[in-house]
Amino acid sequence: MTLTERAAAAAELKTTGQCNCTQSVVKVFEDKLPVEGDTLRMLAAGYAAGMGCLESTCGALIGAVMVAGILTEGRGTPAVARALVRSFEQRCGATICKELKGVATGVPLCPCPECVRNAVLALGDVLPDAVKE
Repeated sequence: MTLTERAAAAAELKTTGQCNCTQSVVKVFEDKLPVEGDTLRMLAAGYAAGMGCLESTCGALIGAVMVAGILTEGRGTPAVARALVRSFEQRCGATICKELKGVATGVPLCPCPECVRNAVLALGDVLPDAVKE
């Protein structure tokens, strides 16, 4: 599956309500992760609506950092996470769920399915060799 196909599949999982934002990102990388799918789903279950229920980091970005942690085997992951945050923020305009959803303004910066898509694409920006087909 290409990165673009993974990104589209993740956005679809979110759009159809099959997964929360974090779960959508980790699910499309199941084939690259040495963790069983149901375990990944349960691990990512608590990040719906952004960590802290709209008060903190976007769940899609959290999912991307989780995937990066496994793909990098924990080596250099903080630097990779920093790069993911930068790439995601460039694509979406923010990293905080309530800002992305436009809670205070009524105008979303980036709808959830697009945040999910952008989190997957940010993984491709930062770890292109690890996420290629």
